[in-house]
Amino acid sequence: MIVQRLSSPSRREALWPWMLVLLGIVCLSMKTGYALLEPRLAEAWLHFWGFVPTEVNEVLARGPGAWLDQHLLGLVTALFVHAEWLHLIGNLAYLWVFGIAVERAIGHWSFFALFLVLGSMANLAVAWQMGDAAIPVIGASGGVSAIIGIYLGLFPNCRMGLWIPLGLFLQFVRVPALLVIGSWFILQLLYSAFGPMSGAVAWWSHVAGFIGGLAVALFLRLFSGISSAPFHDD
Repeated sequence: MIVQRLSSPSRREALWPWMLVLLGIVCLSMKTGYALLEPRLAEAWLHFWGFVPTEVNEVLARGPGAWLDQHLLGLVTALFVHAEWLHLIGNLAYLWVFGIAVERAIGHWSFFALFLVLGSMANLAVAWQMGDAAIPVIGASGGVSAIIGIYLGLFPNCRMGLWIPLGLFLQFVRVPALLVIGSWFILQLLYSAFGPMSGAVAWWSHVAGFIGGLAVALFLRLFSGISSAPFHDD
């Protein structure tokens, strides 16, 4: 299944998503820097920029007075770090597909703030879920999943153009975004419950980020008037 394009708000088509591009450049730069390091330094790089669940939980257990700690900063910086190219490319692909419409709808800085805040909260949920795990956790998955949740909450009636392989041929179809994203979310739940939590990737960040993004989108629709924006199918 290949995503071709998404419906987008017609009144925002002229708004170039430069924040989305900037986030992609930062993630690519961080991955390139990591790839150039020798193994010993690469491991230290992951520990410096990522977060270790047991360290995060130890800091939180001390109370609010101790929360100004570098270990908690890793909940934010981990969003820009990837150990594998496939992980990075997958995250950037999802961020690009869903992020353009979201950034046009809510603005550049709101997009950036929600990516950071909701992504960090998703990482916090992962730290709590992993307990005393001593491995670094990295990746933009929590922030990307939050953007997907925001997209679904803001544009639940939009349709996505997909190329679906049928034997030796590709068939183009338009599918409701609710169906596509709903199927994706069910997979995340299944992976979270039964899949591995190995290395530096945690499936629960997808679930937590998506739920947070959906909640924020519903809040925006209720109180910001954003739901009144006109939309059309590309």
